[in-house]
Amino acid sequence: MLLPIVVLFPFLVISVMRQEWYPHYFKMARGWAIFVLFGMGFIPKIKGKKEWEKGKSYLFVSNHTSMTDIMLMLYAVKNPFVFVGKAELAKIPLFGYFYKRTVILVDRGSMKSRRAVFERAQQKINQGLSVCIFPEGGVPVDTSIVLDSFKDGAFRLAIDHQIPVAPLSFHDNKKRLPFDFFKGSPGELRVTVHPILPTNKLNADDRKMLREQTREILLSELSNPTI
Repeated sequence: MLLPIVVLFPFLVISVMRQEWYPHYFKMARGWAIFVLFGMGFIPKIKGKKEWEKGKSYLFVSNHTSMTDIMLMLYAVKNPFVFVGKAELAKIPLFGYFYKRTVILVDRGSMKSRRAVFERAQQKINQGLSVCIFPEGGVPVDTSIVLDSFKDGAFRLAIDHQIPVAPLSFHDNKKRLPFDFFKGSPGELRVTVHPILPTNKLNADDRKMLREQTREILLSELSNPTI
């Protein structure tokens, strides 16, 4: 994980100096993700048709169970996007420098911070970027949970900014690299790309419907033992 960061470090620093250079940073981040996934013995396998148009903004969402989720999302999606992530991670030395310049930070305990997410998301969308959120809001402590309940924020954002929701299901991440460092193994990382869900005819009152519709799509896929 560290090797490509060391090699690309000067270019990464330059790419985060101006907002309009973010697509260059994103390409390097994808290269890092691909290097790490294959270097650790993980083989991504994507099923489903990618309907995402180049230059169009989407809200990418998936289940969140593993440290590989971020890397697999970067691998699966070529459309430049920004993650919405926890503000406290910006305090990590070196990593935090890039994190706070490339991620929409949110402090879930602060109403002001949560409101600011919508403003920053609009800025990114105006730049032609997409947004990625793990709507469970974190990794469930109970590892038996297939898919935790979703938070409203992601779907309110999609409706407010009229961007389609693009769901993806990650099948094997928990098995391959869980947050328990004594478990896991190399192998396939299967991804299902689902049809996009338009929001152009929805309003704020529809956010819960959109939230549950999206969760049901992912849960149905993840609960199917034949996939």
